[in-house]
Amino acid sequence: MKLYEFAPAPNARRVSLFLAEKGIEIERVPVDVRGGANLTDAFRAMSANGKIPLLELDDGSYLCESVAICRYLDETFPSTPSLFGDTPLARARIEMWHRIVELDGLLPAFQAFRNISGVYQDREHCVPEWGEESRRRVRQFLPRLEHRLSRSPYVAGEQYSVADIAAYVLADFCVQRLSITLDEYPYLQAWLARIEARPALRRPG
Repeated sequence: MKLYEFAPAPNARRVSLFLAEKGIEIERVPVDVRGGANLTDAFRAMSANGKIPLLELDDGSYLCESVAICRYLDETFPSTPSLFGDTPLARARIEMWHRIVELDGLLPAFQAFRNISGVYQDREHCVPEWGEESRRRVRQFLPRLEHRLSRSPYVAGEQYSVADIAAYVLADFCVQRLSITLDEYPYLQAWLARIEARPALRRPG
């Protein structure tokens, strides 16, 4: 297998952290997304959405979308506990919180960064006002995440899961790319300390 990625990108980081948690080593192929390498005919012939990350399987087929890639890897390399849950209820709760983090946190965060920074203005129409509104929505979501983490050690409950990976990438993105401080959220900060103490976070890659 090969993983095509632009390592700093949030969705690529999600897959990279998932791989680290699972202890899976696969070949990495860097893709110059900023330079438009993912827009070429050659890349689009491989990727259904023209984006990274992209997983090339041993049979020559491809999977895109970070969660789809993680689900494939989770079932191909099973471990206990699963990062997607081991019981019907655990799987449902993890899916629920994972979607909440994605739709109410990560998606507006990405929209904020792309529209405010104009990083891809050569290929998309950027609306700074929408970027600022999206950043406001991220700020509105953080108290909900704080409240959740005041009631459970991890985002979806007692078990570390793929929802925590998504939330960790979101929290880091807020600080590094959106100039959103997390100082007023003690439970979120305590959770971040627990996440960053995990061996997978200290592993390169």
